[in-house]
Amino acid sequence: MFARQEDVLVGGAQVLVRRVPLLGRIGYVSYGPIVAGGAPRAAVVAALADALDELARTRLSALFVQPVEGDDISAALLARGFRASMAGVAPPATVGIDLSATEEQLRAGLSKRIRRWTGKWASSGVAVRRGGVADLEILADLLRRTAQHQGFSELSPDYVRTLYHQFTDAGHVDIFVGEVDGEPVAAELFTTCDAVLRCRLTGMDRSSPAVRLSVTSALDWEAMKWAKAHGFAEFDLGGLSASTAAVVARDGFSCPRLDGAARFKLGFGGRLHHYPQAVELISSPVLRRAYDILGSGSAGRVVLDKARQWMRHRSTAR
Repeated sequence: MFARQEDVLVGGAQVLVRRVPLLGRIGYVSYGPIVAGGAPRAAVVAALADALDELARTRLSALFVQPVEGDDISAALLARGFRASMAGVAPPATVGIDLSATEEQLRAGLSKRIRRWTGKWASSGVAVRRGGVADLEILADLLRRTAQHQGFSELSPDYVRTLYHQFTDAGHVDIFVGEVDGEPVAAELFTTCDAVLRCRLTGMDRSSPAVRLSVTSALDWEAMKWAKAHGFAEFDLGGLSASTAAVVARDGFSCPRLDGAARFKLGFGGRLHHYPQAVELISSPVLRRAYDILGSGSAGRVVLDKARQWMRHRSTAR
């Protein structure tokens, strides 16, 4: 979906659609719509909101939207009949690290464990290099190993290759590979947008020394320094769940009750950032009622969570 002012692209949204048996076409917008800087924002937001509203009511059974910036987008959709959503189509919060700080200030923001490791990786045989197209098979294999270990649907090698090639022509993707004594044991894929380097995919061989040598921490530390050296404004370690964000907002980054993935991200310091309110429009009254009933009970929420996972990963197995 594109918004243009005469011949100039001023905004847009990518609506991902899944056809669900018995329910029809379900759409979701993950971190959008977006508006170009310098565009007449109010007019563009109104036009995009009108278009999303029409799409939701005429071509979809339901549409879920997680805006990436600006409460005005959520407000515009709410005014058109959308409602607040807890569907979780995308993480509602993240951790951002301001790269205008000096390297010593960035180092001081690390947890004690990671800070100690910054002086030990080289002597332990750990090295991080910036990768490229030749490392796609390594990345895909390490992502597969991580998916098997954590029990989620793995991304196919074709998906990883397509993702990389779609972004690489415009210079919006980077791969970093972590090695121990020259052997690749971890890799991460980052995307870039608006001076932000954002971690998207992480893979690791847990049967290797990567775990005890904290190689993924080395990957992010080196990627952070690279981003600073190349003029990026912010380093983003990826999303946090609503429950994790609530705990961090209340108890701080060092709360011991956080899970391992959240503690890892928070170990690099930075600030907690909440995205605008997610919204939804379920056009069918019957579907909306069934959705609300499922969401009101613990068993129903398990069903909805499995449905979300299915929608996100169904196409990647082809």
